[in-house]
Amino acid sequence: MMCIGIRNPFRYLAALLLGFAFCHSAWADAPPMERIIWNKTPIRLTLQIGKERLVHFPGAVRINVPPEQISDLRTQSVDGTVYWLASSPFETTRVLVQEIDSGRTFLFDLSAKEKGGGTGPVTILNPEQESTKTLSETGAPRKESVRLDYVTLTRFAAQQMYAPTRLLRHDPRLHRIPLHTPDEIPLVRGGAVAAKPLVSWLGDGGLYITVTRLQNRSDHPLSLDPRDLRGRWLAATFQHARLLPAGHEADTTSVYLISTRPFEESF
Repeated sequence: MMCIGIRNPFRYLAALLLGFAFCHSAWADAPPMERIIWNKTPIRLTLQIGKERLVHFPGAVRINVPPEQISDLRTQSVDGTVYWLASSPFETTRVLVQEIDSGRTFLFDLSAKEKGGGTGPVTILNPEQESTKTLSETGAPRKESVRLDYVTLTRFAAQQMYAPTRLLRHDPRLHRIPLHTPDEIPLVRGGAVAAKPLVSWLGDGGLYITVTRLQNRSDHPLSLDPRDLRGRWLAATFQHARLLPAGHEADTTSVYLISTRPFEESF
């Protein structure tokens, strides 16, 4: 048997732990898998230019890309996974993806942007797949994730933003995810309110909550109305419903937005 001596075991252990920490950080930073149930509503998907995005389907598929988009969008399909890579920006385009075995057709509204597009992988599920109970290795039914309600999501986000550090509590049911949006977005119609997405979480059960800062840029007070928000939101809650004129200490607030898709896909 050959033994290898380590001159400085403490330095070796430190280097080993650092390597593990680096790997864990890389895994933690990886975009989470998004699961979308096909309900015959076109699936909105925004690509970030130069970033390949994977979409997994229940089986092998064929893709029908409009001729005018072929030069802007590289499309490859391998064993039920579609690889999309945009080389230049383009507006929303309808793309048809058909399962070869079943003939089922999925509709996608694809677009591409320099910034703001998602990069995480997506899995498309049929309704019957979602309803089928899967078994764990022990043979017992897998416990399904319970969807967090709007109140729980909003309360958690508000505490993260405004509660003292000593009162913050970690909730294992919520996972922080990266935002792929510009610094400022036209969230509120009218142009008088600047909006900046700050932080987003994905909750067990598949709902997203995103905190967005709102700031009055006008010289008069404004009342905030959820009906003035652009995007597809299940719920919108303002920290304060009224903003004072620009320059006042109360010209800024936050809005908590709940959606079924990541922020950049819902806006």
